[in-house]
Amino acid sequence: MTSERPDPHSGQASEQASDPTEQQTQPIRPGAVRRSLAGAARGARAAGRGARVAGRGAGTAGHFAVTQARRAARAEGAGDSGLSRLIELHAFNAAGDAAVAISLAGTLFFQVPTGEARGQVALFLGLTMLPFAVVAPLIGPFLDRFSHGRRWAVGSTMAIRGFLCWVLATAVVTESPWLFPAALGCLVASKAYGVTRAAAVPRLLPPDLTLVKANARVSLAGIVGAGVSAPLAILASTLGPEWSLRYGFVIFVLATIWAIRLPEQVDASQGEGEMVLTGSDEEGRTGRRTKTRIPAAVAFALRANCGPRWLSGFLTMFMAFLLRENPIGDWRPEVLLGLVIGAAGLGNTLGITIGSVLRKLNPAVTVVLALLADAVVATVAALFYGIVPLVLLGLTAGLAQALAKLSLDSTIQRDIPSRIQASAFARSDTTLQLAWVIGGFVGIAMPLMPQLGIGIAAGVLALWATFVLVSRPRGAAAEPSRA
Repeated sequence: MTSERPDPHSGQASEQASDPTEQQTQPIRPGAVRRSLAGAARGARAAGRGARVAGRGAGTAGHFAVTQARRAARAEGAGDSGLSRLIELHAFNAAGDAAVAISLAGTLFFQVPTGEARGQVALFLGLTMLPFAVVAPLIGPFLDRFSHGRRWAVGSTMAIRGFLCWVLATAVVTESPWLFPAALGCLVASKAYGVTRAAAVPRLLPPDLTLVKANARVSLAGIVGAGVSAPLAILASTLGPEWSLRYGFVIFVLATIWAIRLPEQVDASQGEGEMVLTGSDEEGRTGRRTKTRIPAAVAFALRANCGPRWLSGFLTMFMAFLLRENPIGDWRPEVLLGLVIGAAGLGNTLGITIGSVLRKLNPAVTVVLALLADAVVATVAALFYGIVPLVLLGLTAGLAQALAKLSLDSTIQRDIPSRIQASAFARSDTTLQLAWVIGGFVGIAMPLMPQLGIGIAAGVLALWATFVLVSRPRGAAAEPSRA
């Protein structure tokens, strides 16, 4: 019997085969390494070239958009008169407001218990009525006594919102009790800006541009500013709501500087008068401004405008709580609220565009149709409550508010002397802001029952439309004004 000696090579081979680590280890060839590095370098260079091309394309597109926007803002003498600066300032204002709205969309109404949120918002919104009802009529005469008063007033509304954005950035993280006061403070400052801006537009009006077109151009700039800012705010909010608020803080700081750099004509009040709601015309004494009673057609248009503005405030507050407490189907409350607000924004844009394009419009007819349209669509939304009627209501509310406001501007331009148009715009905007606040307060106090709440709103609008039509003065349907 022959004994077999173990083969040393076979043992080594079996040992190598049993070791998976050694089996996977392969010799590395220098040529393969060089080829891999060269391929990676080519890929990196291609990616770099693509990034540079994309960056140049984005930069070119951004530069083109900014250039075209600035060219449009300065058209028809707006650049020479200084109106273009106010148009650009309004774009900053809308951009900052959009950042605040996006930041609070998921915190202010959707994280605090409904009952607690409604109580706090109602309290602070009720307090906002005080400055509109008492302080606002005194702002104009007070600022007239001081140099650079209006520019600093506009700048103050921006600076206050910048400070409150910084406060809110901390409040939303720490759940501070200052969340609601700061949020309502931003709302009040935003409304106060609307009043001060309305008084500034007539002072910067170029000779070749009407007040209606100037106001429409300012409003369009706001839509563009909000449209550009919203994606940036959403991107910042992915890191947390405090970051979009800090982004808003930066915008309002820049807007404050822009407001102070407005032309000196914003502060000028030489030769101007003051519009009063009641009483007879008075000749001004030495050193005092003349007072003129509001014309009947302007009063009629202003009363009609209060309806759409009231509905805007009502829907803003009522829907924010209603859709959270009673969502429709499987829709998320944030999505539902976004659809309604988006429809209102689209309607507002359509109204401003229509007002800018139309050659002529009849203000007396337009304000009545806007008010009646709100009442009719609100009734439909109450009877057939659902996502489609709500979107239609938001669209109609935005469209009616824009067309009614442009009609009011047209009436003021037609029937009020130029020397008191600034006072007329300031007082009319103050009245409309007060109507918005009252509507918001009613929306908060309303029970969260969809058909009941919207039905009551429709009834209020119907009663108000009846009052407006009954109080319609003779000759209200005067010749159409140039839009």
